[in-house]
Amino acid sequence: MQMTQLDQWIHEIKQMDLDELQQTLESFSVLGPLPGIALTMAESFLPILPLLVFVAANANIYGLWLGSLYSWLGVSVGSIIVFLLARKIGRRFRPWLQRRFPKLEKFFDWVEHRGFTPIFLFACFPFSPSALINIVSGIGNVPFRSFVLAILLGKAVMIFGVSVLSFDIADLAEEPWRAVLAVVLVFVMWFGGKKLESHYKLK
Repeated sequence: MQMTQLDQWIHEIKQMDLDELQQTLESFSVLGPLPGIALTMAESFLPILPLLVFVAANANIYGLWLGSLYSWLGVSVGSIIVFLLARKIGRRFRPWLQRRFPKLEKFFDWVEHRGFTPIFLFACFPFSPSALINIVSGIGNVPFRSFVLAILLGKAVMIFGVSVLSFDIADLAEEPWRAVLAVVLVFVMWFGGKKLESHYKLK
C-alpha cells in the first residue's frame, strides 16, 4: 500500500535530524517565523511529530528568546484549538468512552477535580501525553480559563527549558547554569500557577 502524501510528509520529518530540520526551516526564511510556529502547532494535532526537535531548531534558528516565543505560540495555540474542538464535538462521545474504557473515568475525575495542577504538570514535560490531556480536558468539565492558564504557563516552562538546554548545545557543559535555570523555572512557574489558581478559584 502506497503512503499518502501526509504519511510521507510525516515520515520525512520524523527521519530528519536537527541539522536537516534547521536547513529546511532556513530555506523558508522568506516566511519569517511562520514555519517555526506552524510546525510546533502541528504537533498538537499529530503527537507523533518530534516536538523537541522543532523547539531546538527554532531556538537555534531564531535565537533563544524569539525561538522560544515562536515555539510557545505554536504549541499553546494548537493545544487550545484541540481543547475547543474536543469541547465542541467530543462531549457526545464521553458516555461511549466511559462504557468502552471504564478505567478512563478515573482519569477524567482526576483531571476535573484537581484542575490546574495535572494540566500544568503534563504541559511542563515534553514526553507527557499532552494531546490526551487536551482532549480529556475539553470533553470533561475543566473550565476554559483554568485550562488556558495551565497550558500557557506549563508550555512556557517546557519550551523555555528545552530551548535553554538545546541552544548552542556544544556550550552546555561550560554553562551548567542553563540546566539549573530550567529546574528553577519549573518550580517558580508551578508555584505561581498555584497562587493564581487559588486567587481565581480555578477548580
